[in-house]
Amino acid sequence: MLKYLIPLIIFIVMGVFLAIGLKLNPTEIPSPFIGKPAPAFSAPKLDNPEQKLSPEDLKGKVWLFNVWASWCVSCRAEHPVLNQLAQQHAALIIGLNYKDARKDALNWLNQLGNPYDMSVSDQEGRIGIDWGVYGVPETFVVDKKGIIRHKHTGPVTPETVQQTLLPLIAKLQAE
Repeated sequence: MLKYLIPLIIFIVMGVFLAIGLKLNPTEIPSPFIGKPAPAFSAPKLDNPEQKLSPEDLKGKVWLFNVWASWCVSCRAEHPVLNQLAQQHAALIIGLNYKDARKDALNWLNQLGNPYDMSVSDQEGRIGIDWGVYGVPETFVVDKKGIIRHKHTGPVTPETVQQTLLPLIAKLQAE
């Protein structure tokens, strides 16, 4: 009897773990940075490499930090959504061009439109590592004090904008 009971218990436990796993949202990867200050960086602006931008320059403003690259297929899918979001002027949108050639990135923005108030270059990927980036695209919401309040992994969708980003931005703008 025991030889039949042990496999049954193992099967039930595996079934429970599978059921839990199927309910998880792969875009909700927990970030240890939520509630903490945005990691510092000073990076060259994509359109003017002689000028630099850092999170300190953005204190007092709510901003989105969108990690993107011209070689990223998912970034291309989310780009029209970012263009629409930019037209709403809800918050600054700062781009982090990740592991990309400057020329390719600028061509991409010229062809598809530029939703970014500013975009900085991270050709070696060091800024992305400091921010805990798993891959592109990823989007962070940063409050007026420079605290990361939300992270979205994967392409931003119209539903994400309406249900998560805009309500959070409105709340942070009011604080």
